[in-house]
Amino acid sequence: MPYAVFYSPLARNDLRQIFRDVLTASSDPDTAFRYVRDLTEEISYRADYPKTGFPLYYEGLFTGFYSVNFTAYKAFYHLRDLRIEVVRILPVRSDYGRILFPDEG
Repeated sequence: MPYAVFYSPLARNDLRQIFRDVLTASSDPDTAFRYVRDLTEEISYRADYPKTGFPLYYEGLFTGFYSVNFTAYKAFYHLRDLRIEVVRILPVRSDYGRILFPDEG
């Protein structure tokens, strides 16, 4: 049974920011729409096989997060019941550990 995909408010804000960034870089709304669509489709592919994302470990322990890479971005998600909960979508080059776990450092 496929999992349902849900986006947190922060992940939805991330998608809006990604759209704006691509729009600024390309000056083409169609390009920005396609980019965000392709990104969300890449995440949706995990609905049938949710554990195919990259598991995220911290100090040797599984954090409960999986990630999906898409060009310059990384989407982080948890599995809850039969849901993929996308928590954040961050630039690959960001310090995502500090963003996802602000109290750890």
